[in-house]
Amino acid sequence: MFDRLEDILRRFEDITMELNDPAVVSDQNKFRDLMKEQKSLEALVECYTEYKKCKETIEDSLSMLDEESDPDMKEMLREELSEAKDRLPEIEGRLKILLLPKDPNDDKNVIVEIRAGVGGDEAALFAADMYRVYTRYAERHNWRVETMSIEDIGIGGIKAVSFMIKGNGAYSRLKFESGVHRVQRIPATESGGRIHTSAITVAIMPEVEDVEVDIDMNDCKFDVFRASGNGGQCVNTTDSAVRLTHLPTGIVISCQDEKSQQQNKAKALKVLRAKLYEMEVARQHNDEAELRRSQVGSGDRSEKIRTYNFHQGRVTDHRINLTLYKIDQIMDGDIDELIDSLIAADQAEKLTTLN
Repeated sequence: MFDRLEDILRRFEDITMELNDPAVVSDQNKFRDLMKEQKSLEALVECYTEYKKCKETIEDSLSMLDEESDPDMKEMLREELSEAKDRLPEIEGRLKILLLPKDPNDDKNVIVEIRAGVGGDEAALFAADMYRVYTRYAERHNWRVETMSIEDIGIGGIKAVSFMIKGNGAYSRLKFESGVHRVQRIPATESGGRIHTSAITVAIMPEVEDVEVDIDMNDCKFDVFRASGNGGQCVNTTDSAVRLTHLPTGIVISCQDEKSQQQNKAKALKVLRAKLYEMEVARQHNDEAELRRSQVGSGDRSEKIRTYNFHQGRVTDHRINLTLYKIDQIMDGDIDELIDSLIAADQAEKLTTLN
């Protein structure tokens, strides 16, 4: 491990020197790539530097204790030694986590799809609630939300919605949200006060670049139609909405959020790339079943991952057996505690497989 850390430290120092080279500064592509690499190594280098300082403090304190005769100085050295020894295991733990293989998609934007499942209108209303949860969460992190398509049911509910969240690290924070989200509450239309159970599905897909997934345009069928619902001046008066059908897979994507056909076509292709990429990743996961079982949640949309019980004011994540009694805050987009716990559990699982 420490040989690898020394190599990383040397690479970080080399990058820092290169970034001061005028020839590199003038080459914007190389400069951008080096800055990105430096940023990716920064936390690990800082942690390793802290580790080395801590080890040095322990060695120096032990050495000076043998030579020191002054009682007060000896006591001070013992305190420094004790503090450093206490800190060392925590720093080592952080180092191990930082050395875990990084998901190459972690820094990417995400495409989110929410679909109402069992439960009729109540499921659609909960889909609208969860749409708000993720948009509020994005606002808390200063991320940008772009709605791609939305199919509402006219009473404030949503049958299906797809949207993009643009922000550094969006996928790393949201990737564990894929799956079935179940809600237990008394619907507004329920006169008898009975609790109903409904469900929605959430899919989280990383935005995929053109070079990552090659789409044969001959496999794509485009239909145009007039957009419906709320929109700008041109939205409901021109055939600007686009329906994309991918013939080999049968995937159908509709986009109507933009004013022009070309913009909606581009968004539809983005969603298609993400879906095809997700299908390929799922195929690879199936080929690596043992690895998949060792992870916190597979990302499978058929897997029930969380229950929102409004009557009891609780939210339970079934993958890590975590229950939080703060449903109001969570429904307002405050889901960091859930996400942090999932990330910690995933890291713990990965560390176990490495040991």
